[in-house]
Amino acid sequence: MKTVLMVAEKPSLAQSIAKILSKGTCTSRKGLNASCFVHEFTGSFQGQTARYKMTSVCGHVMSLDFIAKYNNWDKVDPAELFSKAPTEKKEVNPKLNMVKFLQVEARGCDYLVLWLDCDKEGENICFEVMEAVQPVMKGVVWEQTVYRAKFSSITDTDIWKAMNHLGEPNRNEALSVDARQELDLRIGCAFTRFQTKYFQGKYGNLDSSLVSFGPCQTPTLGFCVERHDKIQSFKPENYWVIHAKVFKGKDNPLTLDWNRVKVFDKEVAQMFVSLAKTSKEARVESVTKKEKTKQRPLALNTVEMLRVASSSLGMGPQYTMQIAERLYTQGYISYPRTETTHYPENFDLKGTLKQQINCRLWGEEVKSLLSNGINHPKKGVDVGDHPPITPMRAASEEELGSDGWRLYEYITRHFIATVSQDCKYLQTTIVFSIGTEAFTCSGKTLISPGYTALMPWQGIPLEEALPVCESGDIFTVDEIKLVEKQTSPPDYLTEAELITLMEKHGIGTDASIPVHINNICQRNYVTVENGRKLKPTSLGIVLVHGYYKIDAELVLPTIRSAVEKQLNLIALGKAHFQQVLQHALDIFKRKFHYFVDSICGMDELMEVSFSPIADAGKPISRCGKCRRFMKFIQAKPSRLHCSHCDETYSLPQNGAIKLYKELRCPLDDFELLLWTSGTRGKSYPLCPYCFSNPPFRDMKKNVGCNECTHPSCQHSLNSLGIGQCVECDSGVLVLDPTSGPKWKMSCNRCNVVVHFFEHAHRVQVAQENCNACDASLVTVDFNKARTPLPAGETQHTGCVFCDSVFQGLVELKHATMRHPMHRGGGARRGRGRGRGRRGPPKKPKDKMAELAAYFV
Repeated sequence: MKTVLMVAEKPSLAQSIAKILSKGTCTSRKGLNASCFVHEFTGSFQGQTARYKMTSVCGHVMSLDFIAKYNNWDKVDPAELFSKAPTEKKEVNPKLNMVKFLQVEARGCDYLVLWLDCDKEGENICFEVMEAVQPVMKGVVWEQTVYRAKFSSITDTDIWKAMNHLGEPNRNEALSVDARQELDLRIGCAFTRFQTKYFQGKYGNLDSSLVSFGPCQTPTLGFCVERHDKIQSFKPENYWVIHAKVFKGKDNPLTLDWNRVKVFDKEVAQMFVSLAKTSKEARVESVTKKEKTKQRPLALNTVEMLRVASSSLGMGPQYTMQIAERLYTQGYISYPRTETTHYPENFDLKGTLKQQINCRLWGEEVKSLLSNGINHPKKGVDVGDHPPITPMRAASEEELGSDGWRLYEYITRHFIATVSQDCKYLQTTIVFSIGTEAFTCSGKTLISPGYTALMPWQGIPLEEALPVCESGDIFTVDEIKLVEKQTSPPDYLTEAELITLMEKHGIGTDASIPVHINNICQRNYVTVENGRKLKPTSLGIVLVHGYYKIDAELVLPTIRSAVEKQLNLIALGKAHFQQVLQHALDIFKRKFHYFVDSICGMDELMEVSFSPIADAGKPISRCGKCRRFMKFIQAKPSRLHCSHCDETYSLPQNGAIKLYKELRCPLDDFELLLWTSGTRGKSYPLCPYCFSNPPFRDMKKNVGCNECTHPSCQHSLNSLGIGQCVECDSGVLVLDPTSGPKWKMSCNRCNVVVHFFEHAHRVQVAQENCNACDASLVTVDFNKARTPLPAGETQHTGCVFCDSVFQGLVELKHATMRHPMHRGGGARRGRGRGRGRRGPPKKPKDKMAELAAYFV
């Protein structure tokens, strides 16, 4: 019996597809990767009985990065990243062990069927999966054993259709993604590293942990700053309009619009109003009635969905896509990433519509459409990717949750509207003359609501009926007055307007537009104000103005738009991957060198908005080189600066920093600091110089004393380490000497905290090790009144993990963190500025599962 391995993009997708193809008879088990299940069933493949194994990845398996040597910001010239720095594919999340998981499941399989999302990113993941499983699969002819399933929704019909019409993965589309990844990596990292180091070393209040540049991110920011500049440079002008009111008999007065609209000269305006006031009557010059049509919408694509979600639902683009993807994987809507606004000729409009017939909100409209005949949708644009976004089955708010339902409701109403009738209304226009001036009054009367019954927010507003009159009728003038007004500036760009601009100029794709908008928000370049308006920060404004001053093409959308077109040619097989990549890199490499040479132009703008780093912060600890006080700068990223040495030192983020008992590092004489995430979190001392400059061989940057392998320092891992973490594989539990009287030890890698020996006077790590688990023993001096020891003894030395006296005095918890934990380097043996070397403290061996259960 042949074995077929099938791989989807997400676990929920794999489950849904397996359920459909097995007709509900599949069995499920956990694989090597705890995040992904394997669903097994028997069926037919290519006319033979086959055993199916359906599983998934969790998005991309691999990511592109530089080799380790080129990830050291201090030792690598950013210019080298354009060509010299080699890249490699790394597992996106090593903890998932996805490659090994795929290989275990693929071993001995005869065929591979790829059910990845049907877009360019999905094609790229196809080849990541193929590369992972190829070494272990059967079959000599690789091209005849790998198949690609093409689908746009998770419905029985679509899944079975895809299974019966399997194709091949598209290498050209995968290569276009590879090209984009490499361009964004090399260009973005080069500019970002240079900008970040240059400006954070000069200014103390930038309030951004990363001064990033992105080929798509920066033009996106440019649109927001361009609107800001228009607002700032706007000069209001006064203008004048004539307001007139007329009435006939007992009818309510009509407010008329002046045909000249407005004038900017007050004397001219006064002349016109004087001429109009010469008459007490208003004569009807003409009455016209015209039937007009408001056309139903085009089929829904991604960009339009994002626009409406932001402007009408108050949901940001990235959040909207998260909800849309969830609705898709659950089978409620079709694939939400599409540029197409035209339904395929074979699209089952009636079948999709029938599924909504029982909904209480629009069921009646659906029944009416099905009985009277649906209207043929407007002809949109077929990009050839996926059908437009449509509902795939009925749902309720209880099933989807509040925001899920709101988005689903809009998608469903939009779909029904596309096959409904146009909205029809009668527009009546009455033209009056008062003296020498002409005025107009118009009104709309609804004839047929059409699609606006489903989308009432686009409906014709109810208006007061116009009086019945004809040409030559006379109305009495009730009021004529001159009103002074002032032009107003444009408002800040909304997310919806920004999405429109990005689509128009070819910045990003339907999949990446939300990511770019989210990035400029997270980088503190813009803030989201009421109404989802994007207001640039001082940093965002200065950066864009600086790019304009040095090289406008760095921020204008023209170059990126051209690059996107070249990437699309790779996907179509009309351009060579390496040629496009090299051409774009050559352009940006020259721009980078010119930018570096001209950085003083941006520096002049920075000096106006930001304070020099020497003027920022407050004194906190002494420098080990000059013995003068260094200043603690709390703005993002928090750091230390010695103005005398002109040196800046990194610090751990997302916590509080204070001086640690005026103690000094034995290696460099810098005063130690204490980092803490709060009373319910963890804390550790650190040397600011060692934190940025690892003192021992193979020791990573950004490590505190709880990971330092100094052989004799009283604050190091060697002195305070107790045993291996009970949860993570690489961490060591380290005594927190500042935690008394609520003593605790914390993992130096993850957020595990072990509370013990509350109210003890003192806790110390002993030199001896436990015979059972090899952990370091601890000596505890208990309070006389609360000692758990027999006969009133107050001191005891034992193993935290094994000693029976300590049982009940130990409690496992997880630290409350302000942000995902800062990750430091490993506790490895090394040799550096210290006076010797020694390995980390002994750790418990293979008892961790047992110990974890004991703590719980």
